[in-house]
Parts: sequence; C-alpha cells; structure tokens
Amino acid sequence: MEFGYFTLSDNHYENNTRSANQFVSDITDEALYADRLGMHSAWIGEHHFNSLGVLSCPDLVLAYIAARTQHIRLAPAVTVLPLHHPIRVAEQWASLDLLSNGRVDFAAGRGYDSREYAPFKVSFADNQGIFEEGMELVRRLWAADDRISHHGKHYSFDDVRITPKPVQRPIPTYVGSFSKPSIELAARLECGLIVAPFAAAMSFGGLKQVADLYHETCAKHGTKPGRLMCSYFTHFADTMAQGDAQRARQIRYYKECVIPALPGDPKTAPPSYTYFIDMVKRLHQVQPEQLTENSVLLGNSQQITDTLKKVEAAGFSEVILYFNVGMKPHQMVKDEMDRFMREVAPHFQGKHLERRAA
Repeated sequence: MEFGYFTLSDNHYENNTRSANQFVSDITDEALYADRLGMHSAWIGEHHFNSLGVLSCPDLVLAYIAARTQHIRLAPAVTVLPLHHPIRVAEQWASLDLLSNGRVDFAAGRGYDSREYAPFKVSFADNQGIFEEGMELVRRLWAADDRISHHGKHYSFDDVRITPKPVQRPIPTYVGSFSKPSIELAARLECGLIVAPFAAAMSFGGLKQVADLYHETCAKHGTKPGRLMCSYFTHFADTMAQGDAQRARQIRYYKECVIPALPGDPKTAPPSYTYFIDMVKRLHQVQPEQLTENSVLLGNSQQITDTLKKVEAAGFSEVILYFNVGMKPHQMVKDEMDRFMREVAPHFQGKHLERRAA
C-alpha cells in the first residue's frame, strides 16, 4: 500500500490570522517535503473564493513541485470538472504529464459547494450531467490521435486535437466519490475510485462496503476495476491530552469549514445531493468520542498502523494523508509526516521501502 500527502487547504476559520498566501506556501513546502520523505504522491485540492480552502490552482502548484522533484506523483484532489471546459482540462494535465515525465494521476469530481459555482455561472443543480459528459470528453481527448468532434447536451465542438499529448497512455484517472452515482460513473468509465472514510461510513457503512459496491458495479458493466484509494485525516497523539487537542482540532474543521460548504439544507439541496443532508446533521452533532477509525487516524504509531492494516485488507491500494487540517502548525505537520514515514509506512509493502533503501 502506498501513502500520499493530501490537503484541501482548509483556511475558513474564525479569528484566523493565517493568510491564504502563507498557507499556499506552507502546502507547497509540505508537498516538496513529502517527496524527500519518500511519499508516493501529492494530492492537492481545488477550492475557490475561500469558501473552504484557499488553493485555487492545483495544476500550477503541482507544476512547481514537478520541476523540483523526480519521484512523487502529482494529482488534483480533485479537479472540480464542471467549473472548467474539458478541452482546457485535458490540455493542462497532459502538459503536466509531459513536463513531469509521466507522473500525473488525474482525479475529478463535481464538488459540493454551491458558492464555488455561482460566480462561474455554472448550474450547481445540473452538475452531475455536466460532470459525466466532461469526464468522458477529457479521456477521449487524451486518447485520440486524430481530431474529434462532439455534440452533447453541455459541450459542442468540431475538429479538436489537443497538444501536447500525455506521456502516459492512459493517464491514471480517478473519480472522487461521496455517492452511488459517482461510483457508477467510475465503474462505467474504468476509472479508479477515491473515497473519504468518514463519508463512506455515513453513506455506505464503511470502506469495505464501498469496495464491494464498486467491484459489483464494475462486474455489472463488464469493466476492469481500477485502483481503490481513500483519504484519511491523520493526527498523532501519545497522551490523553494530545488526543483531546487533536479531536478538538478535527471537530473545529468539521464545524467551521465543512458544514458551511456542504449542501445540507433540505430546502435548497439539489436532488443529486440529498445524501449530504443527513451527513451535515450528523456532523453538527459529532462528539469527540465519535472520532473513530471510521473517520480519522488518531493515536500512536501502532494504533494508526492497526487501522491501516484493516484498510489494506479491504482492498485499498493507496491512502492519502490529510495532516494539515484544523489550523495545525506547519512545523507540526512536517514532524507528523516524518514520523509517519519512519514509524508507520515501513509496516506496509510499497515503493517507499525502495526509496528508503536507496
């Protein structure tokens, strides 16, 4: 199992003196540090207008990282595809794949925050259809050697061929999923799947249930399953006091960043987002003792290792680790990343062992 660095650049906190510019600089430094530690990948989220996070251009940050590294894989977490024209998305990530010598992992989703849609004049209510058509187009544009035309419900063009072409044919592609329609799309398009354990637990019962549903859906479509990945909030704690502080940090993130971003109002949530209503209700009521392995990696190195062994047994090939959450100080984040790679990662087979031996 491989391990990556992950962030949504959460900075929407009350009385927060950390500027967006400072946080983007911190995240870039952490991703470069992840490469030095032997982590497999860097997954950087896309958010706009300081609605939840502050890093709006993961492609540019990852291009900067690509120029300064040789090993770490580079991925958005995720590209909010309905906000962008699929031709432009295909061009951007093919270019990064070329410049990084084939190190891109591409992931897309439709997001969940209507505040990010409104200024772009994109329909939040209709974004499932926009997303599905866009996802198919991006992959067609990467794969096509000749010019292609397309006339669909949301996009229409003639005689388009993108340049440059990606080095990887195909670029590994994932769908970020909170819902059954996203799992269905990933299976139909032969994409891998990325899920958040806390959402998987609320919507499906756990990671194993998501894995089973994905494989069943692939079998229904006659497609080959891709890789399964999940993201995990990660907090080291060796004492009860440290554990209490980390739980408080996590709950602050839910209440100040996540709840305002999710479509949790039954009066305004589009039909394709109704599953978020119960999720928001439960997040409002979450108590520190409810932060179990279903949502966070929290504890000492052995406890975190034990949880990840269950994730591995459920069939997940990579876990991307969200260290910098809830206003955690930059140096503390780097210390926890280092500790993870020294004390937890060696218990799992992966490329990090080869990097460590080298």
